[in-house]
Amino acid sequence: MTLLWSRKSMKKVVVTVTNDLVTDQRVMRTIGVLQEMGMQPTFVGRLLPNSLEFKKDYSHKRFKLAFTRGFLFYANYNLRLFFYLLRHPFDVYLANDLDTLLPNFLVSKLRGKPLIYDSHEYFTGVPEIQNRAVVKWVWTRLERFVFPKLKHVVTVNQSIARLYEQAYGMRIKVVRNISDANLPSPISSRKALGLPPDDFLLINQGAGINVDRGMEEALLALNFLPEKVKLLIVGDGDAVAGLKTMAEAEGLTSRVIFVPKQPYFALLQYTLNANCGLSLDKPLSPNYQYSLPNKLFDYIKCGLPVVTSTVVEVKKVVEQYQIGELIESHKPEHIAQSVEKVLAKEQFYYKTNLQKAAKENNWETEQLVWKTMFDSLS
Repeated sequence: MTLLWSRKSMKKVVVTVTNDLVTDQRVMRTIGVLQEMGMQPTFVGRLLPNSLEFKKDYSHKRFKLAFTRGFLFYANYNLRLFFYLLRHPFDVYLANDLDTLLPNFLVSKLRGKPLIYDSHEYFTGVPEIQNRAVVKWVWTRLERFVFPKLKHVVTVNQSIARLYEQAYGMRIKVVRNISDANLPSPISSRKALGLPPDDFLLINQGAGINVDRGMEEALLALNFLPEKVKLLIVGDGDAVAGLKTMAEAEGLTSRVIFVPKQPYFALLQYTLNANCGLSLDKPLSPNYQYSLPNKLFDYIKCGLPVVTSTVVEVKKVVEQYQIGELIESHKPEHIAQSVEKVLAKEQFYYKTNLQKAAKENNWETEQLVWKTMFDSLS
């Protein structure tokens, strides 16, 4: 099969997102598959005032936009993307999430080229639009217009795939957000990272530290935990400013450590120095109810036991491998109780199960779905 893939060495594939490229590990893993198969990817997103430098051995384009959120942002981005795609011909179009789909759909139709849609979440079920009737109507209408016309659709887990299959009567492929096995070397010390040397560090990481991710309750849970327990929040999102204000109001600034978003291997340095990983999405929206975030598999490969909410796909992994504790509810005292269980059992208790979970959930196997799909486009 490798020989067959190599015949596509000149295929040019455009891969589009609405983020700033730097922290999107799912898409960068997909691009790695394209490169391994001899294709030429171009990664397209946007440039933000606080964007980190993007250094990769493939071409990329980041739009500098006048707006950073809301209707004007999405309209501006989609127009820029549409005209960019018109001016630059590609052999394959790979749209990531509903907010990049329409320009890719239109231009791929105009050029008669294949389109792949990778839905990283159940987009019309994200919490940000559940109470915004007009906004939800627009995205839902767009999805209903385009989705039935698609031939190649991928999503992140079986639960979301079933939702799409029930809505549109089509088969959806699944590529989970599983990390590759690579870790930074050498591993930095806590001292080098500016972390307390002996404390028990809870980590929550990611580019989407937003509403309904449970971080407010995790912060308040520190009031019910020993002084040695600290909360390490690495990344960015809409909730971060409020969390900093809350830490001050609760007198917990010495126990909550905020680290801005990091390149992936720099992020893993913090993960490897933590003691327990948090994934506390609330099942208040369809998207979070069926979420399966990257960070869960990062925690697993870094050997961290987890404390998680009972959202469907995360609960399934935690219970199957017995790699951590599920919270009874999002009350801070209940989160604290689950952390106390991890403290009492200690990290070594979960070691064998974490190793098994890492071995059985690996990118080397998961990527075969992409390879088969790209191969079918010849």
